Amino acid sequence: MTSALLTDRYELTMLDAGLRDGTANRRSVFEVFTRKLPEGRRYGIVAGTGRFLEELKRFRFGEPELDWLRREEVVAPATIDWLADYRFSGDISGYREGEVYLPNSPLLVVESTFAEAVLLETLALSIFNYDSAVASAASRMVSAASGRPLAEMGSRRTGEWSAVAAARAAFIAGFGATSNLEAGRTWGVPTMGTAAHAFTLLYDTEEQAFQAQVEAMGPSTTLLVDTYDIPTAVETAVRVAGPELGSVRIDSGDLPSLVAQVRAKLDALGAPNTKITVTNDLDEYTIAALRAAPVDSFGVGTSVVTGSGHPASSMVFKLVAHEDARGEWVSVGKKSAEKATVGGRKFPVRARRNGFATEEIVKIGTDEVRGSERPLLVPLVTAGVVDERYTGPEGTLLAREHRAASVGELPASAFSLGRGEPVIPTRYE
Repeated sequence: MTSALLTDRYELTMLDAGLRDGTANRRSVFEVFTRKLPEGRRYGIVAGTGRFLEELKRFRFGEPELDWLRREEVVAPATIDWLADYRFSGDISGYREGEVYLPNSPLLVVESTFAEAVLLETLALSIFNYDSAVASAASRMVSAASGRPLAEMGSRRTGEWSAVAAARAAFIAGFGATSNLEAGRTWGVPTMGTAAHAFTLLYDTEEQAFQAQVEAMGPSTTLLVDTYDIPTAVETAVRVAGPELGSVRIDSGDLPSLVAQVRAKLDALGAPNTKITVTNDLDEYTIAALRAAPVDSFGVGTSVVTGSGHPASSMVFKLVAHEDARGEWVSVGKKSAEKATVGGRKFPVRARRNGFATEEIVKIGTDEVRGSERPLLVPLVTAGVVDERYTGPEGTLLAREHRAASVGELPASAFSLGRGEPVIPTRYE
């Protein structure tokens, strides 16, 4: 399926106007960045790179798309002919997926003709804005969980394809599994899931429901114990599955007190190894509040797929340099109030001391790396050819590993859930 029309109309009308006088053929540099983090956040996580590269390979205008553009008279016939042969042939560099990002640093750099590059604006922003919002929220939840596993289970709280993207982004950020099967098939994210309240309600008794589940899935399954009375359900669960019962799940109520009661009940019934998972409208704050409770794992839905209140990352796609009529490079930037941009090709690095990040330095006009500075941009597309290392399930796993390493460089203040400024400053040099 092509991704060519996953875009805004004005991308094509700009192309149309620029092709008429040749200006669209000027070499240009665009950058994706955010001016600020969501209020109170200390850092963000880049996610969506692998998805963007996959969609870039499918960014083609076939006959159905071209026919529709003709009927709607979106652009001139000559532009239709140009679009028929469209293939991105430029270069794209960017932060590795899973990298920590901070305001005003370019996390994606697109260099090609204006015509080729401008068409990618909406595609890039729709992917990076959403995926990074999910990954950034999920990373905070992972930190709040203090090493205990989390599962993403928010598919029914977002769009059907956003659900797949969210599952992937949460996995990159450190979640261990998802309930979404398409995310498992497409991106290799481990899947999980057993039964909902409807399954218990289907049977004449709770014991019959538990028995059916254990017979189908084995005693290591997770039994949902809050359909009726939790203490009674725990007793029934252990009686049916035995002390080998894998886990019980609580999806409602006053979790700190309930978890303590259930833990005591399980221990008294001779099931000390049975784990407790909770799934009741969790976010990073409720997860942190359960640090002292004997919770073994968490399932998170609405909060993670909506970026925990910030479903977009405020990223923008801006032209920062282009060749002029003489073929010389010119730096350009907006001067709009509160939306000014800094022109020029940039090279971001992360300064470190004793293994910890201290500063983001965005260099303009130079790619010199000093001392312990770590370059942040890597080639993603070269002369139109995608680096396949960053795509598919393998690229997703690579991004997950990189997120852990990148977050590991942050000072402890990065993981505070209280309001604060970005964990390290960003400056231009």
